[in-house]
Amino acid sequence: MEKLKRYTVKDAEETYLVPQWAAGFFRVGEDGQLEVTPEGNGGPSASLYEIVSDLRDEGRPLPVLLRFPQILAARVVELNEAFRRAIQKYEYKAEYRGLYPVKVNQRRIVVETIAKAGRPYAHGLEAGSKAELALILAQDLHPEAIIACNGFKDDDFIRLALMGKKLGKNVIITLEKFAELGRVMRIAKELGVEPSIGIRYKLKAKGSGQWEESGGESAKFGLTTPEIIRAVDLLAKAGMLGTIAMLHSHVGSQVTDIRRIKQAVREIAQTYVQLRKLGAPVRYLNLGGGLAVDYDGSKTAFYASANYTLSEYAEDLVYVTKEVCDGHGEPHPILVTESGRAITAYHSVLVLEVVDTIRPPGEEKLEEPPDAHPVVADMFDLARSISAKNYREVYHDAFSNKDTVQNLYDLGLISLRDRALAESLFYQIARKTLKLALELDYPADELEDLQKMLADKLVCNFSLFQSLPDSWAIKQMFPIVPLNRLDERPTREATLVDITCDSDGKFDRFIDLHDVRNTLPVHELRPGERYYLGVFLTGAYQDVLGNSHNLFGRIGEAHVTIDEDGYDIERFVVGEKARRVIEKMGYEDDELAEAVEKLVRSSKKLTPAEKGAFMEQYARELVGYTYLED
Repeated sequence: MEKLKRYTVKDAEETYLVPQWAAGFFRVGEDGQLEVTPEGNGGPSASLYEIVSDLRDEGRPLPVLLRFPQILAARVVELNEAFRRAIQKYEYKAEYRGLYPVKVNQRRIVVETIAKAGRPYAHGLEAGSKAELALILAQDLHPEAIIACNGFKDDDFIRLALMGKKLGKNVIITLEKFAELGRVMRIAKELGVEPSIGIRYKLKAKGSGQWEESGGESAKFGLTTPEIIRAVDLLAKAGMLGTIAMLHSHVGSQVTDIRRIKQAVREIAQTYVQLRKLGAPVRYLNLGGGLAVDYDGSKTAFYASANYTLSEYAEDLVYVTKEVCDGHGEPHPILVTESGRAITAYHSVLVLEVVDTIRPPGEEKLEEPPDAHPVVADMFDLARSISAKNYREVYHDAFSNKDTVQNLYDLGLISLRDRALAESLFYQIARKTLKLALELDYPADELEDLQKMLADKLVCNFSLFQSLPDSWAIKQMFPIVPLNRLDERPTREATLVDITCDSDGKFDRFIDLHDVRNTLPVHELRPGERYYLGVFLTGAYQDVLGNSHNLFGRIGEAHVTIDEDGYDIERFVVGEKARRVIEKMGYEDDELAEAVEKLVRSSKKLTPAEKGAFMEQYARELVGYTYLED
């Protein structure tokens, strides 16, 4: 038998596709540990495994979220610099103004880091609700940074936005429907402030990928072309045509195909030109969101990928806008984009600990009993006879026998012990079949599901519904990598299950360059040794969409910075206690404790010592972490 070559960290990078999706922020270190590199490969680094180990030594429980604010800042700089280079390359005669939509992640560390990093670029923020606008108005933004007010609005939302304008902030109120215009005009007159109005144009062009339907003519937001003409005429009649500051569009989120983006940019640029010809002094052309994250590293138009780079995105937006404007002799507008996912996705890593393994049968040694049922005896013969020449035939026979055993069991004609033996033999034959099939250059298609059927289930201490809701709701995929032992060959295949009492609490879709993998390569667990998995690119939406299914609360998070001297855990935010999660559901912890204490005191079966111990434990659990603890 040919000896396997030594498994290296280079092999690990290829196995888990780290260089393809990490954007330079993560790599496999020479010691087999996964490293974070916030400034890219040439900058300082730190081992994720060591960070987690130190947190455990401090008594911090898992699961835990690692946040790297430096990555947030780096992404803000990368985005703005990409547009700066594109503007310089094509001699574009206006500037770029980025907007961060805070709906993507409203955590304080995220918003404040982006605001600080974006200040030199006049990078702004976008609000989709009154609460979001309230926190945005308190940020220290550049005076020219845009505060865009999107979403449906009531009088209070508009009043708050106009007061922000009166305070000197560059607040632009985006009209999402025609009826909002009258409300803006009325409240602006009441407050004695001239508004800055944006008009969201309902694009005909649609994006691509998971959120394709969020754009196009059936989109939830936006004014049709007849409504835009009505708005222009109404403002002109009121002497307020000069208040139209921005034309806004949105082709969709996570747009995977650059051709769809270019098509949308051309359409909105033409609309900008036409508005200028109608006398509206539009300054900003907001091309919306859509800048995709390459979750699987395949660089394709697959829904979890993107077939373009950040530089290509910026250059295409600048070039197409310039071409349209020059063709009509109109001035180049200040370009605006609302990139949220592309800025935040990379900055956080969800760390899970594997707490148990569920393995299919078939690995144990089986002895044939002298009184075995004839079908069971046939299964033993099949298991002994399987070879590279007959494995398909043997597997088909074993599969047929498995169905026969089930039918016999339903009729009461075979014992539970014989059924268990037959099932173990089926899995044993399946394992041998898969091993033989994988040694061939072109294994049979019908065997593709074998690997998933035979995979381990790693029980991980987390709730999918709290920490990775997109995975459950829309089948979003995320890169998942062991944090250490990456200089060792992974010898097992696995799917992941969480600790909720829900069969949907599983992760069985993994990234691949060519398709979707059903299993994740992992290492054999060692007794007494912790095994951690990192789930990457989780910084967008997961923080704010998570729910408390099974009353598992928000997990703890560490804010980590890296420099030449190592890493520093600047802050640790403790995860939610059971009491806090229970209170969200309308309960009061003191009332619960009182009711339980009354029950305990009335018990005739518990001793006084047991009563005291139980009440002490109950009180402790109310203030404990909602996840499994050592």
